[in-house]
Amino acid sequence: MGTREREIYDIVGIGFGPSNLSLAIALEEHQENSSEQPVAAAFFERQPEFGWHRNMLLPQATMQISFLKDLATFRNPLSKYSFVSYLHASNRLVQFVNNQDFFPTRQEFHQYLQWAEAGFKDRVSYNSEVTEVRVVDEETPGGSQHLEVVVRDTVGGGTRVVKARNVTVSTGLVPRMPEGMERDERVWHSSEFLAKFGRMRPEELRNVAVVGAGQSAAEITKYLHDMLPGAQVSAILPSYGYSVADDTPFANQVFDPNAVDHYYYGTEKTRDAFWRYHKNTNYSVVDDDVIRELFRRSYEEEVAGAQRLHFLNLTRVKEVKRSGDDTRVVLHSLLDGETEQEMDVDALVFATGYSTMDPTGLLGDLDRFCLRDTEGRHQVERDYRVVTSPELSCGIYLQGGTEHTHGLTSSLLSNIAVRSGEIADSLVERRGAGAKA
Repeated sequence: MGTREREIYDIVGIGFGPSNLSLAIALEEHQENSSEQPVAAAFFERQPEFGWHRNMLLPQATMQISFLKDLATFRNPLSKYSFVSYLHASNRLVQFVNNQDFFPTRQEFHQYLQWAEAGFKDRVSYNSEVTEVRVVDEETPGGSQHLEVVVRDTVGGGTRVVKARNVTVSTGLVPRMPEGMERDERVWHSSEFLAKFGRMRPEELRNVAVVGAGQSAAEITKYLHDMLPGAQVSAILPSYGYSVADDTPFANQVFDPNAVDHYYYGTEKTRDAFWRYHKNTNYSVVDDDVIRELFRRSYEEEVAGAQRLHFLNLTRVKEVKRSGDDTRVVLHSLLDGETEQEMDVDALVFATGYSTMDPTGLLGDLDRFCLRDTEGRHQVERDYRVVTSPELSCGIYLQGGTEHTHGLTSSLLSNIAVRSGEIADSLVERRGAGAKA
């Protein structure tokens, strides 16, 4: 990408996954419908190419949200970047409708994201890792404050500095492993599953185990059972089996754009109610059809007297012992709190979720301008801009890591189009008003 280093961009995006891709679309469509000066934007992504959860693009795995919750439709139903536009461009719109399913496969949705990303290659630099963001006050008469974004070329190793009036941080979720557990060639996190699985010879995997009780854990368990017909497959569950995801209409309203206002402006009691009553819409829950399929398989094996799919309920992994290619797992029973057992596995997959994005390390010294709440979390305005002290006039926008202020949709696709539109509107309005932008 030919970014001009002397230019000051209105916004520099750190990371280029679905969130900042959606923002790029919102900014482009604002320009198409406005006579104002376009918002100059540049994006930097450390990956070598666009990709979204590539290692969980399992066959037949479907999205858990409607195809209408794409990059643009909820903000602009006429967008040329909608999922429907992608289907039309791919000559599959009729077939998709005939399929009578609101939920596309993850593979098809990933193809849609790649299709949309192709229109923004002039605004994104890959193999480009942002290592530092710092504030600069121009020492000239009438000089203005701006940010310097330090970008490292992950291939060549060189660095460059790009100037910006605002940054939007969208570095994604961080894979989470239980305390004391380390990843290696035999112990994996679900975020690297397909890549690690692809390096193994199927005949080497005679005993495999999956840790976790959420959607990813159940899908990986099903996939291993499909792909390794001669292997013993164990699901290690901290709960008593899988819990079904509540995707009924009233429950799904928690992901509506209006719910963000209710959460953001609500009382502490309101926010607590959101989490207590609606966590089962997203966290550690599994789609009904996947649960039923796994149970059916287990039952049929029991009837046939050839059990190879096992569910270890109310069990946690206490320790993993490695010796060469041998992996021994120490299991701790939550039923009585005392019983322990050991099992040997050829691969152990931790589908134990992700930690929310924390921009503190990336912001570095710039973080001293950011205000925090009583629990040490960043204060964030309704437009997803971090609340900063008066000394900083530049904006820091967060696309993720705002569950404590904006609710359940912070790290999900459900509200991505609306959120991107709100950030785009904020950039334009603040630039026009000359206030903190």
